[in-house]
Amino acid sequence: MKTKHLYKVVFHNEGKIYEIYARQVNQGGLYGFVEVTDIVFGEKSAVVVDPSEERLKAEFSDVRRSYIPLHAVIRIDEVDKQGTAKISDGEKGGNIARFPTSLYAPGRNPDTSRE
Repeated sequence: MKTKHLYKVVFHNEGKIYEIYARQVNQGGLYGFVEVTDIVFGEKSAVVVDPSEERLKAEFSDVRRSYIPLHAVIRIDEVDKQGTAKISDGEKGGNIARFPTSLYAPGRNPDTSRE
């Protein structure tokens, strides 16, 4: 019997921390990006609605494949059970720091810096 893999992907996006669940996560064909496909959301009853998860559903509703920059990824876990997909504020508290977004100083040409 083939087991279905489930991955929890946590990443930074525009000052927020996104936590989504997907069936496939790969290195991808674009250098420096993680490819996430088959994004899944919990099937909740109509009575209980999580606004954060509904916002994620709307944002990823027509997305077949998402490419997340490698420097934005906080962690990727293979999990047994699906939790709640959510968006949380990434600026308040916590001990998560982003990697620098640029490898080069502004205004410097990396090809001429060896002189």
